[in-house]
Amino acid sequence: MTDQTSTLYAKLLGETAIIEWKALERFWAKGDLIWVDPDLDLITVAAAMAENQGEMFAKWRADGTVVPVSAEQALDMQARDPQIWAVVVSPFVLMQTKPATNQ
Repeated sequence: MTDQTSTLYAKLLGETAIIEWKALERFWAKGDLIWVDPDLDLITVAAAMAENQGEMFAKWRADGTVVPVSAEQALDMQARDPQIWAVVVSPFVLMQTKPATNQ
């Protein structure tokens, strides 16, 4: 990781937050909401997007691990209201659900 990449990673990490699905619905309606598989690091994906790493994104899209949120996923999130982490890489919002934990 270069200094520039690690600085970007730190910046994006600081801008990442838990958010409710209701607040993301308008981004989904505009087609600007991107789902990131929970097995991937959300901030690494956001940094790759910010740095225009098209080859990496092509791989993730082909794998189905980074894709626009589908109508089926949107309905599921509306019904379940899971814990969602999100970060903005304008004009997109990248989101990732986290499994519920018992505390």
